[in-house]
Amino acid sequence: MVTQIIPNLWCDGNAAEVAEFYTNLFPASRILETINYPTEGLLEFQQHLAGQPVTVDFELRDLRFTAINAGPEFRANSSVSFMVNFDPSLDPDAREQLDALWEGLRDGGVELMPLAEYPFSKHYGWVQDRYGFSWQLILTDPDGDSRPTIIPCLMFGGPNQNRARDALEFYTSALPETEIGTVAPYGEPTGPATPEALMFAEFRLWSQWIVVMDSGVEQDFTFNEAVSLGIACENQREIDELWAILSRVPESEQCGWCKDQFGVSWQIMPQNVGELLSRPHAFEHMMQMKKLVIADY
Repeated sequence: MVTQIIPNLWCDGNAAEVAEFYTNLFPASRILETINYPTEGLLEFQQHLAGQPVTVDFELRDLRFTAINAGPEFRANSSVSFMVNFDPSLDPDAREQLDALWEGLRDGGVELMPLAEYPFSKHYGWVQDRYGFSWQLILTDPDGDSRPTIIPCLMFGGPNQNRARDALEFYTSALPETEIGTVAPYGEPTGPATPEALMFAEFRLWSQWIVVMDSGVEQDFTFNEAVSLGIACENQREIDELWAILSRVPESEQCGWCKDQFGVSWQIMPQNVGELLSRPHAFEHMMQMKKLVIADY
């Protein structure tokens, strides 16, 4: 049984720095595990990484992340962001906590929507931090449904404009253990968004809530590999089933990575991937795979 969905952040050789930055900013956060490249058995282009981190796993409040130590190939954009909920009914200092996190994320970053009052929240802002990753900080309605502190958010714009509803229907019908929460269409034309386009919608996939929305302004970017959603599978059967559902772009299939029909990147991996990578020549074997096959490590 799938245990969790883990957002993966593509880092330009600075995964440990990125993980430390976030865990220092977010309360109740910690570094969990670092997996290093082996010192031998690497392919030629990996030789300079011998002994260095491959991934750094860290936890921010109630969500686990993986920082991938990679290169400059992919740059993050706001098509994937992370919504951080501050509930004043649970924390009397919620607004102050939001403001403190905002200042930390804004340092060296860019404000995409200034911290202010909006129709949907008395206190909200959207910021792209110094590493290019995007965060939506929101003071939530205490009378609303309970949600996790941090929720991945997929924004459909550019070539994917007005496809959020299609994505919501696909994910909740094709994948197991789902639930649909709030669905709020725009109701009137807003920039490139049609009246039926989704201003906000949420669904639960296993234990993880995910938000989808259509952009209300023109965008020239869309999803890429800078942020991928990792699914930790218990066995090969689960890997095979999820791969058949989600992989729709053959040229993007590599080392357990795939893309769905919307261009969202997924990593479908075994739960014990750290143990498998410790085997002799595991990296060499993995580089030859598209879908991961546990028996071939």
